[in-house]
Amino acid sequence: MEGHPTLQLRIFDLNCWAIRYLSKRRQERVQLIGDMLRRERFDLVLLQEVWSEQDYGNLKVKLGGCYPFSHYFRSGVIGSGLCVFSRFPILDTLLYQYSLNGYPYMLQHGDWFCGKSVGLVITEISGIVFNVYVTHLHAEYCREKDAYLPHRLVQAWELAQFIRHTSKAADVVLLGGDLNMHPEDVGIRLLRSWTGLQDAFTEATRFEGCEDGCTLVPNNCFTVKTELMPFPLGIRIDYILYKAVSSFTVKCEELKTTMGTAPGTDIPFSDHEAVMATLHIQRQGQAAGASLSTVELTLADVVTEARTEVGVGLRAAQRQRYSTGRMAVLALLLLLLQAVAALGALAGLAAGQPFPKLSFSLLAFLAIGVLLLATSLHLFHTIEVKMLQGTEEQMRMVLWALQEHPSDG
Repeated sequence: MEGHPTLQLRIFDLNCWAIRYLSKRRQERVQLIGDMLRRERFDLVLLQEVWSEQDYGNLKVKLGGCYPFSHYFRSGVIGSGLCVFSRFPILDTLLYQYSLNGYPYMLQHGDWFCGKSVGLVITEISGIVFNVYVTHLHAEYCREKDAYLPHRLVQAWELAQFIRHTSKAADVVLLGGDLNMHPEDVGIRLLRSWTGLQDAFTEATRFEGCEDGCTLVPNNCFTVKTELMPFPLGIRIDYILYKAVSSFTVKCEELKTTMGTAPGTDIPFSDHEAVMATLHIQRQGQAAGASLSTVELTLADVVTEARTEVGVGLRAAQRQRYSTGRMAVLALLLLLLQAVAALGALAGLAAGQPFPKLSFSLLAFLAIGVLLLATSLHLFHTIEVKMLQGTEEQMRMVLWALQEHPSDG
């Protein structure tokens, strides 16, 4: 349809690092973020780590005149931290919470308590239906020994599946968020190859910002410098991804990242740099076709690689399940031995011997505590094993389908 009107869409994505009571200068930074969003007037704003609903409420009041539509996604113990502000009506929303999200006993990391999820808002702009996804995947913490890689791969797989199965009625798909993965990581490659999403950074006609599009950089005063020592320029873990589903084309005209401190202040908006994309959307005469053969070959390789890593995580989870189960059995046996000893004392088998009530009670409480803890961990790792097994089975089925029915895509 030559001459059909086109649409220009401006998107803002930021991990706000707004942990209530813990983040440095949180309230001041939330105020700065609100001021900047009012000034810039983006079409869509995607935020992560807005853990405090009070912060979200303050932003909603502050931005109400510019962004009359918004949604906050609630999940987990302290919340998903995900929210969306839009200049256009939000027609529907949906939240999917990932089946695996770290370990509850890793209190110093805390990802498990957040209920990491992907949020979907559906909006219509100039007659074009947009599925807008916002997410925050599990953090890496240690790249050399990444214990959370299998969980993050499960999240990337579930994110890709969620997008595939919910975006069929959309004209354009947008995904923004902190994916906690480098561009070359298997999780990113799995997500992109399975959904067909394009990376705004690599596709942008113009780019302005941190070198290589990095969003976690050493010169940010809030970043932990030791974690970025292997990466002198920083790392790119925040993304805006997109694709056209029906008879539309989407191009990234411009991509920017924030750099350094907020205007007129001595602090940046967050420990992450924001990503800002300007997309050009145009209707075309017919639906765009894809070269399925190349896509399928790449997808099969990536799924095989991801399945291998999930298998490694599965075997580790099975070992943890066995260890915690064995600990629970030993604690139970200790309780049974104590019960036998107590019965013997009551029956007078140890006449003339003083019964050590205090020591016996302390040992019993210790055994009960170990039994409860070990049983809880055993149940948790049993669930972890089942989730990893389920993902591995799904990947096996996809590989079989790609090999047996390549023409089906």
